[in-house]
Amino acid sequence: MARKIAVVAVGGNALIQQKGKESIADQYAAASQTMGYVAEMIQDGWDVVVTHGNGPQVGFALRRSELAAAELPPVPLDYCGAETQGWIGYMFQKALNNVFAQRGIAKHAATVVTQCLVDAADPAFGQPTKPIGSFVDEAAAQALRAQGKHVIEDAGRGWREVVASPQPKEIVEAPAIKQLIESGFMVVACGGGGIPVVKEGGELKGVPAVIDKDFASSLLAGEIGAELLLISTGVEQVALHYNTPQQRWLDRMMVAEAKQYIEEGHFAAGSMLPKIQAAVRFLEAGGAQALITDPPNIARALRGETGTWLRH
Repeated sequence: MARKIAVVAVGGNALIQQKGKESIADQYAAASQTMGYVAEMIQDGWDVVVTHGNGPQVGFALRRSELAAAELPPVPLDYCGAETQGWIGYMFQKALNNVFAQRGIAKHAATVVTQCLVDAADPAFGQPTKPIGSFVDEAAAQALRAQGKHVIEDAGRGWREVVASPQPKEIVEAPAIKQLIESGFMVVACGGGGIPVVKEGGELKGVPAVIDKDFASSLLAGEIGAELLLISTGVEQVALHYNTPQQRWLDRMMVAEAKQYIEEGHFAAGSMLPKIQAAVRFLEAGGAQALITDPPNIARALRGETGTWLRH
């Protein structure tokens, strides 16, 4: 019997439910809630790979490194990515294994610290746009520039370092992830879009960059032969004219319609736009269907009661 595989992309902000509620215990409580919704999919017969964002968590890791700079060597960005993949994966594994035990589900969860190959010649490296780390004053910004880092002023709030956001080309651990699925594991992978690496002389080398987790999830879904790419977000459905009197919720979109709406500027960059683009990429690469909804409505959306479906 063919496996019914879904890649479920969870945002890093899903672990930060309220501003100021950012302790590890609070993040684990949020992770447990989200993994409960994922467990419902597994009960319905899906083999699931959970991917996740890590933006807030990488920010925390970088800030800890900054505060400890007088005593400890700095932690490079790619290692911060690996660190957060590990501890978010641990949260998800623990939450999933607990819910599996509670519900009598014969599954185990495993996390794969995932690398994502990017092109060293990607134009994004010449135009860094992704803010990371803490806000600093002008003097600290000058010091960062002296170290060869890119720094921009951010809306009057101070200066921040920015790094490249290159396009993902290959999920290095995709064969291992696929084998784990075939062996019956529920897998956590591609945290934060994966750790960006380039090939130099045939060897992998980490680079200071951030990959969009929805694009990486789309690529992974294609590489492991997933039937469904499910992107969880903060709204139940995608809308046109969002937050205006003309707002209209969408039950479904064809690829051509999604491209038209993108061209018309309906989706905000850094918010809904990459999710729609990732879904379109998955479908154009041969995927069957994509779904966008919020975590509490995953089960209802899979039954066709809500969410926004994208199909050919």
